Amino acid sequence: MSENKRSALVAQALPLFYRNGFHATGMDLVAKETGVSKTSIYKHFRSKEELILAVLRLRDEQFRNWLYRRMEALGSGAEAQLLAMFDALGEWFRETGFQGCMFVKAAAEYQQRTDAINRQSWQHKELLIDHLSALARTAGFADPMAVARQVLLLKEGAIILAAMSHSDAPAQEAKAMAEALLKGAQRS
Repeated sequence: MSENKRSALVAQALPLFYRNGFHATGMDLVAKETGVSKTSIYKHFRSKEELILAVLRLRDEQFRNWLYRRMEALGSGAEAQLLAMFDALGEWFRETGFQGCMFVKAAAEYQQRTDAINRQSWQHKELLIDHLSALARTAGFADPMAVARQVLLLKEGAIILAAMSHSDAPAQEAKAMAEALLKGAQRS
């Protein structure tokens, strides 16, 4: 399988895992839906877990690129971008097919701290914290890591409530909480 076919397989598998879950999506379904034989899949991925890791890496790249671009487009300046994240989330929540965070789902299905899928899911959140912390530092907050972690908690809560309630309202509710948080946070 060429690198292009491998990339195409990962891209086609992503919505299957997102829609159906990780344990519920068997390799027979992946083969059927992608048109790639199981033999070919296993030539490139030694296990289903290796395919899942590749899917999570792709989703991480796609999601962070999208989110950071939207934050920059919707917010002028670092502090405004921290708040604009919630406007971007509202856009996502209104998309057809929104079903919550793929990384939270993966971590829920692979709960052991030592599991590579669990670690990959947490790494996505750490990369978000790093970006939010850099924005908080640029905005002049005294403890940018604390601000980043608190804003991330609001983000994660909004995603979970939006998925469960089938509403985009949690995005604006979390944004209001983030505004209060940033207003009260100590500056350098």
